[in-house]
Amino acid sequence: MKSNSDQFSAWHVGVAAEAIAAALFARCGLDVSVQYGANQPEYDLMVARDEQIIKVSVKGSKDGGWGLSQSQMEPGKADYQGAIDRWLVRHKPRTVLCFVQFQGVALDQLPRCYLATPAEVAERLRTTAKGRGDTILYESKKWTSRAHAAGTVEEIPATWRFSKERVEELLETS
Repeated sequence: MKSNSDQFSAWHVGVAAEAIAAALFARCGLDVSVQYGANQPEYDLMVARDEQIIKVSVKGSKDGGWGLSQSQMEPGKADYQGAIDRWLVRHKPRTVLCFVQFQGVALDQLPRCYLATPAEVAERLRTTAKGRGDTILYESKKWTSRAHAAGTVEEIPATWRFSKERVEELLETS
């Protein structure tokens, strides 16, 4: 018999994350447009108020992190900064990323959600692991004694937490 975590597959995480993101934006009073059919490569939702529109790329996770730039790593090279640069170029500056975290969240609770621009995410990825950079955005990670960044802790900035104020800020600057 499968455990509940086995039943909550990566596909389910993505579907749930998009639905929760859409609901949160709607609760902020925005119009939400969910894509129909094949996904656009850069965004999953469009949210709007009057003439202000944001394209939103939703990223769900159930393990504490979001793998973002690993597909941009060149084989045989540990060039994290280059992978981050290549990842950033693939995103339009006005796109907003919505990160949804299910790890440690009971079914009757909302997952933790964060909003950031591609530039903000790239900067966070660049400073990860004592500035070595990484392909994974960690919600909260303490590096162990064997790691390059031993003793340091990575955390998503508190200013990225999904809130009406953060949505307003991104609407004004996008």
